[in-house]
Amino acid sequence: MANFGIYFGYWTHDYTGDFKYYVRKAARLGFEVLEVDPGALLNFPKQELIELKKLAEDCNIELTYGLGFPQDCDMASEDESTRKRGLDFAKKIIATVSYMGGCELPGIMYSCWPGIMNEGITDKRPYLERSVKGMKEVAKMCEDHGIVHSIELVNRFEHYLLNTIAEGIAFVEAVGSPNIKLLVDVFHSNIEETDLCGAIAVAGKHLGYIHLGENNRNLPGRGNMPWKKIASTIRECSYNGCIVLEPFVMMGGPVARDVRVWRNLVDNIEEEALDQYAKESLEFIRSSF
Repeated sequence: MANFGIYFGYWTHDYTGDFKYYVRKAARLGFEVLEVDPGALLNFPKQELIELKKLAEDCNIELTYGLGFPQDCDMASEDESTRKRGLDFAKKIIATVSYMGGCELPGIMYSCWPGIMNEGITDKRPYLERSVKGMKEVAKMCEDHGIVHSIELVNRFEHYLLNTIAEGIAFVEAVGSPNIKLLVDVFHSNIEETDLCGAIAVAGKHLGYIHLGENNRNLPGRGNMPWKKIASTIRECSYNGCIVLEPFVMMGGPVARDVRVWRNLVDNIEEEALDQYAKESLEFIRSSF
């Protein structure tokens, strides 16, 4: 049975915040998983990490840790020092997630996010080769700590390297580790795949994590995605991992800038209203699955 969660950034404009507050909120709204940004945890005092871990356990909330690497840590970069910074950053992130008792680390460590191909480059194979080499090192770190890193496939407007599920499968197989899987985000795949559910079905055993969002980044149930069919396909894959809502509905701040939200997507962005919308979306998704 899958566990349903939500990304804390649904309520924020920034990539950090009072994660304990959002743990309590997620539990109150009926979620079982809260995805947070592990990069922010690097700046937390040790005692605060201990308190966050205990609170999540007390609230029966599984913490997962999703991130996109910054530009100066791009492991597909032509610059060797940039790739080394990426590996050093990965080591810090994985150690912190392990300290927290986490086992799910989804996102983009294979490059940076957002990522645009350099001017004049038409062959991305050298970038893929450098990325695979770096991710083999990341895979070893994950194996040592019992962590699964699910690489996120994003649309062409956010990155150039891995857009389709087929590209993701080839990449995961090239890395060749049981601790490296696929994060399928249906918002992104809806843009890139000719047959969304057919592509999800092909992902099969490689599925490690799932993000749900509407065609326009809204909460599931507030757009035109074929949720019944998506749910049926995921069930047929025998997937029983985390299924995390990742809506972005508010303009303003670094989060909205990075995901290109230029208008509010809901009528009311007061926190009480956002809570109600999230609760309704969770109920809708549960009924779909």
